[in-house]
Amino acid sequence: LKIKHMKITIEADQFKADVSLTEFIEKKVIKLDHYYDKIIDAHVILKLENARQVKDIVAERILNIPGDTIVSKETNKTFESAIDEGVDNIKRQLIKRKEKMRETN
Repeated sequence: LKIKHMKITIEADQFKADVSLTEFIEKKVIKLDHYYDKIIDAHVILKLENARQVKDIVAERILNIPGDTIVSKETNKTFESAIDEGVDNIKRQLIKRKEKMRETN
């Protein structure tokens, strides 16, 4: 059994992400390894954006895989929702990529 740990960096723009948020992000991102086991690293950027007096949460995920970079950017009212949506988006992209690789082999 080979256990590989991808490097995950979390960047919070204009605020400090608390431990529970960083743990939530790490838990979600690590699960992506189940769909594509060649992920090199993941970079998560969290931002607060003002849109008409309401703060929107922007979560951007950048995954580096051999030969490519996968990016997902989601906006929502909570960090957790933005992370969940983005992880689902990346999961779909990883599954498509894996299927394409199977077709060419």
